[in-house]
Amino acid sequence: MEFVMKQALGGATKDMGKMLGGDEEKDPDAAKREEERQEALRQEEAERKAKCARMEAEREAMRQGIRDKYGIKKKEEREAEAQAAMEANSEGSLTRPKKAIPPGCGDEPEEEEESILDTVIKYLPGPLQDIFKK
Repeated sequence: MEFVMKQALGGATKDMGKMLGGDEEKDPDAAKREEERQEALRQEEAERKAKCARMEAEREAMRQGIRDKYGIKKKEEREAEAQAAMEANSEGSLTRPKKAIPPGCGDEPEEEEESILDTVIKYLPGPLQDIFKK
């Protein structure tokens, strides 16, 4: 009976031994294959980066064509021109250049501040308020 069991299990005993932490067969070419795989990954990454750089160059050429067609300047160019204009304005001045006021600031009418007397009158009873208002 024991013989039949061994025959029935056959190669399964080897697999079970490996699963339980037994000796695994060492592949002599495993290190070589791993190195080749890593080199292939590095090569693919380099190709991907080159492709992205090439596509970005094409996009930038297209963007520059649109800028030239419509007379639009790059953000960096606009900032450089604004800085140069600020420096040109302040060359003959002894004071520092004034900061630009953002749009919308100062356009609203200023509210008059309440004086302390007005605040006190507000909390007085009605007849006394009338006397102070006159």
